[in-house]
Amino acid sequence: MPELPEVETIVRQLAPRLEGFRIARARLAKTDVLRRVSKPRLLRTLRGNTFEEVSRRAKHAVFRLGSGHRLIVQPRMTGSLVVYDPPLTRDEAKYAVLTCTIEDGRLLVYRDVRRLGTVWLLDEAGWAAYTTRLGPEPLEETFTPFVFAERLSGTRVAVKKAIMDQRRVAGIGNIYANEALFEAGIDPSRRTDRLSLEEFARLHAAVRGVLERAVDSSGTTVRDYRTGTGGRGRFQFELKVYGRGRQPCVRCGKKLVTTHVIDLRATTFCPRCQR
Repeated sequence: MPELPEVETIVRQLAPRLEGFRIARARLAKTDVLRRVSKPRLLRTLRGNTFEEVSRRAKHAVFRLGSGHRLIVQPRMTGSLVVYDPPLTRDEAKYAVLTCTIEDGRLLVYRDVRRLGTVWLLDEAGWAAYTTRLGPEPLEETFTPFVFAERLSGTRVAVKKAIMDQRRVAGIGNIYANEALFEAGIDPSRRTDRLSLEEFARLHAAVRGVLERAVDSSGTTVRDYRTGTGGRGRFQFELKVYGRGRQPCVRCGKKLVTTHVIDLRATTFCPRCQR
């Protein structure tokens, strides 16, 4: 599932190609992706509107429109957002869910093979309520070790589960939780309330470091993820634990262990380096 680095890559590539351009028309092929908006209202709002800003919040691409509305797309596991020069090939058009024809004829296409993603349309009040429910952005300067420790305080759940809670910290998913905990040398199953301040500081540095390197590498393509230009990410070549269960640890050589006990997701760690 696209996490912070993947969605950040997408919006950085889409922004210069969309900002300031008007939507001539819009087409929605499937309605099961919609949340809190009907098909007629979505299309009516999009037609004639302008992309004022393309940004990211947590794992969501956010398109601020001239009307003040925000079109929010969470691609999830099999979704992609790409600007195409028309016409689309048969393969490009096959799983197109939402297509916005830009005034110059180019197409912004949200494709989703299994339609696991979601599309929202929110006014200012709806956006304020939406974004308030999410935690702080880990790559912002205001996200200090003290803010990180405060957001995780008072919880007894496993630290891996805590840092993936979008209400506590925005944008971290399974891939980067595995990688950051390995880099910090912390057992993913450790109770969060038992971490020391020094461990919080190590994990804070690891979270920021891993996310920054992943953004620099255009994210991680394990299977379906594509960038805003249709390319593949490169961070999969730098993964140290995610997807490497039973392989030797890159630090100590001990065999990596994978478990689904912590949060029903695949958690891979080194039993020696993360004791």
